[in-house]
Amino acid sequence: MNHNTSAEKRRKNKLSAGHRLLFLAVCAALCLMLAMPALSTRDDCKGYPVTLLMDKDYFPSLSKKIQEAKKEIVIAIYLFKTNGFPASYTDIILDNLAKARQRGVLVTVILEKDDRTDSFVNDENAATAQRMKKAGITVYFDNPGKMTHSKLAVIDKRFTFIGSHNLTQSALKYNNEFSVMIDSTDIAKNTISYINNLPR
Repeated sequence: MNHNTSAEKRRKNKLSAGHRLLFLAVCAALCLMLAMPALSTRDDCKGYPVTLLMDKDYFPSLSKKIQEAKKEIVIAIYLFKTNGFPASYTDIILDNLAKARQRGVLVTVILEKDDRTDSFVNDENAATAQRMKKAGITVYFDNPGKMTHSKLAVIDKRFTFIGSHNLTQSALKYNNEFSVMIDSTDIAKNTISYINNLPR
């Protein structure tokens, strides 16, 4: 009884921490929007070119940057759900990552793993991790004691993708989602530092 109560408290704490992170991400996106004179697809924020990626805009932008990557791709994502169907947006992303690895690009992906035995996120991330490992992609899972709710990708230490998009068919094709791509080596460096310091 006490064990179940303790596990339930840990789960609720993880959820509340996740909600706080989501709230902060939404606030950051709103601040970016308010700082811009107009809601354009490309603007400038403190000297850094920022591309707004609303809804379906994220998938082609991320795909293009992965295809153009020359040295390194680093991703930290809460949910990466592939299904083995070549036409699926997430499987196209996975294929792009595999092809980048084949041409010598270093590809590292950090995925969420929680401490529940019946976790949908764990199951989906584990299945995708197996597909990535077969393609030679380096995959890590975070520490199950702390939720990694981030949706981050950094390409060639220059382009940083951040926002609400998970790597799922729903997020990439159907949902109302909002992310940005920032062209800045400084922001890319800080983002990679954050990702590298995630508990594993």
